[in-house]
Amino acid sequence: MVNQEVVKAEVKEAAKNHDGKLPCIVAQEIAKRLEVPARLVGQAADDLKIKIIKCELGCFE
Repeated sequence: MVNQEVVKAEVKEAAKNHDGKLPCIVAQEIAKRLEVPARLVGQAADDLKIKIIKCELGCFE
């Protein structure tokens, strides 16, 4: 299992490339690459106060 700190580092790095926000598709790619549930990536974003944008389900703008 991947350490939550590794997930947070990936989320933080990805957000740098998107004006401090995390597109949903990028969050899903991180989850797939790290082989963790998307929920853990979402929790990491919440912990880091990084907003998820462009939600595939239309939940976040």
